Amino acid sequence: MDNKTFKRTLVTAALPYANGPIHLGHLAGAYLPADIFVRFKRLKGEDIIFICGSDEHGVPITITAEREGVSPKVIIDRYHEMNRKAFEDFGMSFDNYSRTSLPLHHKTAQEFFLKYYQNGILKQKKEMQYYDEKAKMFLPDRY
Repeated sequence: MDNKTFKRTLVTAALPYANGPIHLGHLAGAYLPADIFVRFKRLKGEDIIFICGSDEHGVPITITAEREGVSPKVIIDRYHEMNRKAFEDFGMSFDNYSRTSLPLHHKTAQEFFLKYYQNGILKQKKEMQYYDEKAKMFLPDRY
Protein backbone atom coordinates (compact mmCIF):
# COMPACT_ATOMS: atom_id res chain seq x y z
CA MET A 1 0.00 0.00 0.00
CA ASP A 2 1.25 3.47 -0.92
CA ASN A 3 1.66 5.66 2.17
CA LYS A 4 1.84 8.86 0.15
CA THR A 5 -0.98 11.21 0.93
CA PHE A 6 -2.57 13.40 -1.68
CA LYS A 7 -1.67 17.03 -1.09
CA ARG A 8 -2.90 20.00 -3.08
CA THR A 9 -2.93 23.61 -2.02
CA LEU A 10 -5.78 25.92 -2.98
CA VAL A 11 -5.05 29.63 -3.06
CA THR A 12 -7.78 32.16 -3.64
CA ALA A 13 -7.20 35.87 -3.73
CA ALA A 14 -9.88 38.37 -2.69
CA LEU A 15 -12.60 38.57 -5.32
CA PRO A 16 -12.84 42.14 -6.61
CA TYR A 17 -16.29 43.66 -6.97
CA ALA A 18 -17.17 44.05 -10.64
CA ASN A 19 -17.98 47.74 -10.21
CA GLY A 20 -14.85 49.42 -11.55
CA PRO A 21 -11.41 48.79 -12.97
CA ILE A 22 -8.70 47.30 -10.80
CA HIS A 23 -5.73 49.54 -10.15
CA LEU A 24 -2.12 49.20 -9.04
CA GLY A 25 -3.14 49.24 -5.36
CA HIS A 26 -5.35 46.21 -5.92
CA LEU A 27 -2.58 44.39 -7.75
CA ALA A 28 0.15 45.17 -5.22
CA GLY A 29 -2.01 44.68 -2.14
CA ALA A 30 -4.06 41.57 -2.82
CA TYR A 31 -3.03 39.80 -5.99
CA LEU A 32 0.72 40.10 -6.45
CA PRO A 33 1.59 38.57 -3.04
CA ALA A 34 -0.67 35.59 -3.72
CA ASP A 35 0.71 35.23 -7.24
CA ILE A 36 4.31 35.25 -5.96
CA PHE A 37 3.43 32.59 -3.37
CA VAL A 38 1.78 30.39 -6.02
CA ARG A 39 4.71 30.75 -8.42
CA PHE A 40 7.15 29.83 -5.63
CA LYS A 41 5.14 26.68 -4.80
CA ARG A 42 5.00 25.73 -8.48
CA LEU A 43 8.77 26.17 -8.83
CA LYS A 44 9.14 23.70 -5.96
CA GLY A 45 6.97 21.24 -7.91
CA GLU A 46 4.02 21.44 -5.53
CA ASP A 47 0.45 20.81 -6.66
CA ILE A 48 -1.30 24.15 -6.30
CA ILE A 49 -4.43 25.72 -7.75
CA PHE A 50 -4.87 29.50 -7.85
CA ILE A 51 -8.38 30.86 -8.30
CA CYS A 52 -10.04 34.23 -8.30
CA GLY A 53 -12.99 35.89 -9.99
CA SER A 54 -15.42 38.75 -10.01
CA ASP A 55 -17.68 39.24 -7.01
CA GLU A 56 -20.95 40.07 -8.73
CA HIS A 57 -23.16 40.36 -5.65
CA GLY A 58 -22.13 43.56 -3.92
CA VAL A 59 -23.74 46.87 -3.09
CA PRO A 60 -20.89 48.77 -4.83
CA ILE A 61 -22.19 47.31 -8.11
CA THR A 62 -25.73 48.52 -7.41
CA ILE A 63 -24.47 51.99 -6.52
CA THR A 64 -22.38 52.22 -9.71
CA ALA A 65 -25.33 51.02 -11.82
CA GLU A 66 -27.68 53.57 -10.24
CA ARG A 67 -25.14 56.36 -10.78
CA GLU A 68 -24.77 55.41 -14.47
CA GLY A 69 -28.47 54.72 -15.02
CA VAL A 70 -27.90 51.16 -16.23
CA SER A 71 -28.63 47.69 -14.88
CA PRO A 72 -26.19 45.98 -12.50
CA LYS A 73 -25.63 43.32 -15.20
CA VAL A 74 -24.27 45.96 -17.59
CA ILE A 75 -21.77 47.06 -14.93
CA ILE A 76 -20.85 43.48 -14.03
CA ASP A 77 -20.27 42.36 -17.61
CA ARG A 78 -18.19 45.46 -18.41
CA TYR A 79 -15.88 45.28 -15.41
CA HIS A 80 -15.59 41.49 -15.24
CA GLU A 81 -14.11 41.42 -18.72
CA MET A 82 -12.01 44.55 -18.16
CA ASN A 83 -10.53 43.17 -14.94
CA ARG A 84 -10.01 39.67 -16.35
CA LYS A 85 -8.04 41.22 -19.21
CA ALA A 86 -6.04 43.45 -16.84
CA PHE A 87 -5.05 40.44 -14.72
CA GLU A 88 -4.08 38.56 -17.88
CA ASP A 89 -2.06 41.51 -19.22
CA PHE A 90 -0.29 41.83 -15.87
CA GLY A 91 0.64 38.13 -16.09
CA MET A 92 -1.28 36.85 -13.07
CA SER A 93 -1.09 33.06 -12.93
CA PHE A 94 -4.72 32.25 -12.06
CA ASP A 95 -5.76 28.74 -13.02
CA ASN A 96 -9.35 29.96 -13.07
CA TYR A 97 -10.77 33.49 -13.08
CA SER A 98 -14.49 33.03 -12.71
CA ARG A 99 -17.74 34.81 -11.82
CA THR A 100 -19.95 34.46 -8.76
CA SER A 101 -23.03 34.50 -11.02
CA LEU A 102 -22.22 31.11 -12.55
CA PRO A 103 -24.58 28.24 -11.68
CA LEU A 104 -21.65 26.17 -10.36
CA HIS A 105 -20.79 28.93 -7.90
CA HIS A 106 -24.40 29.17 -6.73
CA LYS A 107 -24.63 25.40 -6.27
CA THR A 108 -21.33 25.15 -4.40
CA ALA A 109 -22.12 28.12 -2.14
CA GLN A 110 -25.58 26.74 -1.34
CA GLU A 111 -24.18 23.29 -0.50
CA PHE A 112 -21.48 24.83 1.70
CA PHE A 113 -23.84 27.03 3.70
CA LEU A 114 -26.58 24.39 3.95
CA LYS A 115 -24.07 21.93 5.42
CA TYR A 116 -22.90 24.54 7.95
CA TYR A 117 -26.50 25.37 8.84
CA GLN A 118 -27.44 21.69 9.24
CA ASN A 119 -24.42 21.18 11.50
CA GLY A 120 -25.48 24.06 13.73
CA ILE A 121 -22.57 26.28 12.80
CA LEU A 122 -24.83 28.94 11.28
CA LYS A 123 -27.86 30.32 13.09
CA GLN A 124 -30.78 32.39 11.87
CA LYS A 125 -31.52 35.63 13.63
CA LYS A 126 -33.56 38.75 13.02
CA GLU A 127 -31.84 42.06 12.38
CA MET A 128 -33.14 45.60 12.22
CA GLN A 129 -32.42 47.29 8.91
CA TYR A 130 -33.24 50.65 7.37
CA TYR A 131 -35.91 50.63 4.67
CA ASP A 132 -36.43 53.22 1.94
CA GLU A 133 -40.19 53.62 1.45
CA LYS A 134 -39.76 55.56 -1.79
CA ALA A 135 -37.38 53.02 -3.39
CA LYS A 136 -39.19 50.08 -1.74
CA MET A 137 -35.95 48.46 -0.68
CA PHE A 138 -33.89 47.65 2.39
CA LEU A 139 -30.76 49.74 2.60
CA PRO A 140 -27.41 47.99 2.90
CA ASP A 141 -24.72 49.63 5.00
CA ARG A 142 -23.19 51.56 2.10
CA TYR A 143 -26.29 53.67 1.41
